[in-house]
Amino acid sequence: MNHVERRRFLAGAGLAAGGLVLPRFAIGQAHDRPTINIAVQQVATSASLETVREKSNVGERVQMPIFENLIARNFKAQLAPMPGLAESWKRIDERTVELTLRKGVKFHNGDEMTSEDVVFTFGPERMFGENYDNSSNKTLFTTVMARDSIEGKKLPAEVLGIAKRAWPSLDKVEAVDKYTVRFVNRVPDVTMEGRIGAPASEIISKRGFMEAKTWIEWARKPIATGPYKVREFKPDESLILDAHDDYWGSRPPIKTIRFVVVPEVPSRINGLLSGQYEFICDVPPDQVATIAQNPKFEVQGGLITNHRLLVFDKNHPQFVDPRIRQAMTHAIDRQAIVDSLWAGRTRVPPGLQWEFYGPMFVEGWTVPEYDPKKAQALLKAANYKGEPIPFRVLNNYYTNQVATAQIEVEMWRAAGLNVEIQMRENWQQIFENDGKRALRDWSNSAPFNDPISSLVGQHGPQGQQQQSKEWSNEEMNKLSGLLETETDMAKRKAMFKRMLEICEREDPAFTVLHQNATFTAKRKDIEWQAAPAFAVDFRADNFRWRKS
Repeated sequence: MNHVERRRFLAGAGLAAGGLVLPRFAIGQAHDRPTINIAVQQVATSASLETVREKSNVGERVQMPIFENLIARNFKAQLAPMPGLAESWKRIDERTVELTLRKGVKFHNGDEMTSEDVVFTFGPERMFGENYDNSSNKTLFTTVMARDSIEGKKLPAEVLGIAKRAWPSLDKVEAVDKYTVRFVNRVPDVTMEGRIGAPASEIISKRGFMEAKTWIEWARKPIATGPYKVREFKPDESLILDAHDDYWGSRPPIKTIRFVVVPEVPSRINGLLSGQYEFICDVPPDQVATIAQNPKFEVQGGLITNHRLLVFDKNHPQFVDPRIRQAMTHAIDRQAIVDSLWAGRTRVPPGLQWEFYGPMFVEGWTVPEYDPKKAQALLKAANYKGEPIPFRVLNNYYTNQVATAQIEVEMWRAAGLNVEIQMRENWQQIFENDGKRALRDWSNSAPFNDPISSLVGQHGPQGQQQQSKEWSNEEMNKLSGLLETETDMAKRKAMFKRMLEICEREDPAFTVLHQNATFTAKRKDIEWQAAPAFAVDFRADNFRWRKS
């Protein structure tokens, strides 16, 4: 599909100064492997690497080399499911999936992965908490405040919330034998295979978790099965990974990967050009040509299964009336943002959905049309008098975030909306529920091909928006539950369409801005292909140093 094909932007003419002399990798013998330095704008938003806590765009990037799922996503085939830590799987019934594990898979601590580790991964001590009630549909309200303040092995509230979001009705995971496991859901669920392969379902070492003295210790040096293992993690500074030479797949091609936090785009670009970094992430579209003019570098990237959103807190006085939120959605010229800030390298998508949903994709659906007069009429009907609306924004956590916010504010002003940008330092401040929260930036990913993974996962009753007490809708929540249990695809599609009508038109929970795209710049003498996701893949079949 076009939206997951990777676009490659190869270098053009060389710099007038004749280019740069780049340091050579230390590869003299067959057993020698390079150290790679990667500049990122952030490693993790929660100061942890634990996948049932760090649910973010930046976290996905660094988690892929460390963790693996039983069912993997094929980054070269439209994210199609493929064997991962499980060599095969089958449906037993509408509530049960059985998987056969690979034999001989080693964790970073040398232990072999068995069904005991899989059962523990999805158990109360690591994921759901000791008092978990899988029959409850009540929203688990959480914050995003916890970073260093976790006591002992107590699970942060966010872990419980994310676990419930990922597996709202998981009954149990049971070991059939040493290399066979069964996932048993409390209710029918056609998306179980997708959930098994999604973020927060990566397999961890039982002994590794149990031996960690505290949850924080575990979360900053987790033990999993990926091709690289954690040597050192300094939150907000760096992450160092070393090759896991007992990896079940092909031998990792890199000795050490260093992710370095470099928030400023110019510093990342200068570091690449000077040879300080071999890769840099989150390159803005307007910098692609600047980098590509040097023949020693190239930029890869393109559309990914992630949409940029604006999210409403309907409890704010200005947003209680849905017509004001509706007006905001009609006052945004999304195509102008795509053309001016993204040079046409992304698109305005058909709402919060992706074509790879297949039979669940709602044809003909669109984002709210750009219509300033309609926005003005809605504001008049809502008796809006120009009261200020706070808009919480991070400093370019998302590519072009600040510039996008500034353009949006001017568009809203032209329609009669008084929106005030409030810069914040981190997500804890963005989500702070102090009674003044109204509008914020966000994004939404689809890790598997069903709206459960996106619309329900982020905006349903266990989604972060509702867990953070920003928005709720009784009909939407009822439909979310029905969508999770219905097996008739035609009925599911009708439900999904109605949910889009509620969340994007009638009682806006969010509004989609554009599909996200991510661009990574690198040395051209490295053969490597960007994935159709934030994740970076450094396995043996996706990295080779091209000798001159």
